Amino acid sequence: MHSFWLRANAVLTFSVIILAFTCAMASVSDCFNSPSPSAQIQITNINWFQKQRNGNEEVSLAMNITADLQSLFTWNTKQVFVFVAAEYKTPKNAVNQVSLWDAIIPAKEQSKFRVQTVNKYRFIDQGSNLRGKDLNLTLHWHVMPKAGMMFADKLVIPGYRLPKEYR
Repeated sequence: MHSFWLRANAVLTFSVIILAFTCAMASVSDCFNSPSPSAQIQITNINWFQKQRNGNEEVSLAMNITADLQSLFTWNTKQVFVFVAAEYKTPKNAVNQVSLWDAIIPAKEQSKFRVQTVNKYRFIDQGSNLRGKDLNLTLHWHVMPKAGMMFADKLVIPGYRLPKEYR
């Protein structure tokens, strides 16, 4: 009647269809989650603000980052990549974005945190556009699910101004 290989093929095909259906349902279930993360970022000190020899300006900031990202985690969340970026306008570019700090949050238990840090990556502007410049610090997050599409969003925290003089 039916050979061993024909039966094994039928079982494997059925298993793959069930697995695909389960992954699709996991992905669809995330559509009903409406996260409401919160964050505060404070610049506690400007360590230095200088003009480099090539004409670029560089800033070193000390920051307090407080965030509650627990609402981003569902049973389908593998991890969350989070980063803080400085965003500002210049005459040449409508949006300039410089990444200052980042982290990977692997579990819900670690998603409520407070970090005191200096910028992890160099904050350099190509030109002399930073003196007295208004900027927004933006907390970005990318939710990486176990199955389904990746979700990204951000929280903009406005109201920061760099000094008019170099330090």
